[in-house]
Amino acid sequence: MLFTSKFVIGVIHLPRLPSTLYRAEGLEQVVERAVSEAMTLEELGFSGVLVENYGDYPYEKRVLDPLTISAMSIVVREVVKSVSIPVGLNLLRNSGREAYAIAIATGARFIRVNALTETLVTDSGILEPEAPLLRVLRANYPGISVFGDVMCKHGVSLNTVLYAGTREDAVRVAVEDLVERGGADYVVVTGARTGEAPGLDMVSLVKRYSSRPVVIGSGSNPGNLGALLSVADGVIVGSYIRVGGRAGNPLDPARARAYISAFKSATG
Repeated sequence: MLFTSKFVIGVIHLPRLPSTLYRAEGLEQVVERAVSEAMTLEELGFSGVLVENYGDYPYEKRVLDPLTISAMSIVVREVVKSVSIPVGLNLLRNSGREAYAIAIATGARFIRVNALTETLVTDSGILEPEAPLLRVLRANYPGISVFGDVMCKHGVSLNTVLYAGTREDAVRVAVEDLVERGGADYVVVTGARTGEAPGLDMVSLVKRYSSRPVVIGSGSNPGNLGALLSVADGVIVGSYIRVGGRAGNPLDPARARAYISAFKSATG
């Protein structure tokens, strides 16, 4: 496994990246900020970093623009070169195949996929499962871990909504399919929206049925970290460690330091 004990991954929220339809200036500045934030997170004791094209909203279901993919590749490669901790990426909204290809080319160690085995109704449209598109890439280029969301935020899972059994059965089937059929190495559980934490009852349900480590994917903060990590194996944090606790803002080293202090207290 990529992480063998309790871990914390800090998210680097990139501004809007260039595309053939949108001229975004200053790619070098984007790279410099991403590298600086990654180095700060490593110095503070974070276990890994996750690079995300957060500024590209409203998100397309799949990123196909060659300029955006090229820019993301450059940023991720420079971050990989700047730190010794594992680097991953999430190419929003559900571009798992493209993210995996970038990871192969750049040396990134993991990717996050929002709809790996579920069909989600989202603000980007209907997201279909990404696992079938990853099958050949993963077979030919193994070694890159896949973090798969279950019932991901900013969406409604048709798999669970249409399931005829109880809520617990629906969660069980979703989690077991994510791991056994989708090949998720880590199972990510989130709240309803960015910055909102999942309920402990949901985290406990996912943990009960997952044979893989369970990761909190949204809404953790120094106040709830102890409770969440009493059940989960790791956390991915983005919003809290940014200026004003707002997603998309620059990294706030003081908030990141407070967060890592709470993490160490919760896991020490």
